[in-house]
Formats: sequence, C-alpha cells, structure tokens
Amino acid sequence: MTRKGKIAEIFSNALYNDNPELYRVGYIDYSRTNEVTLEEFLLLSENFETIPATRIVYIKKQNDILYSKTSGKKDL
Repeated sequence: MTRKGKIAEIFSNALYNDNPELYRVGYIDYSRTNEVTLEEFLLLSENFETIPATRIVYIKKQNDILYSKTSGKKDL
C-alpha cells in the first residue's frame, strides 16, 4: 500500500470510526516539524492542497504511533 493510501486509511478510520480528537499529525513546515490535531491538519492542508501527504512525518493516536515516515509504519 502506498504512503498516501496508508495515510488516507488512518484518516478515514479516525474520522468515521473513531474519535478524531485523539489523533495528532506531525508534518514538515519549512525545516521544522509541527504537530497539530487531525482536524486542524485537515483545515490547514485544505484536504492536502497546501500541505501534501509527502510532508507528513508521523500520525499518532494518543501515545501510539500509527504511521512514521522515518521508522516505517505500524498497522492499526
């Protein structure tokens, strides 16, 4: 599964089957990583128009890392 596919799967699960407030997204903004809630990321990125999926570094739910660009990805 491609990166964007895995990210889309996590986002879909969070939005439609879980509580999206539990999810945090880390993304690259210039040379630093910003962390925001999933809902805030969707607003900022305008559905991946201004912040593409390739700039997502990690997605976590509470303290569990569901996706990490650097160390591979974990299944849900």
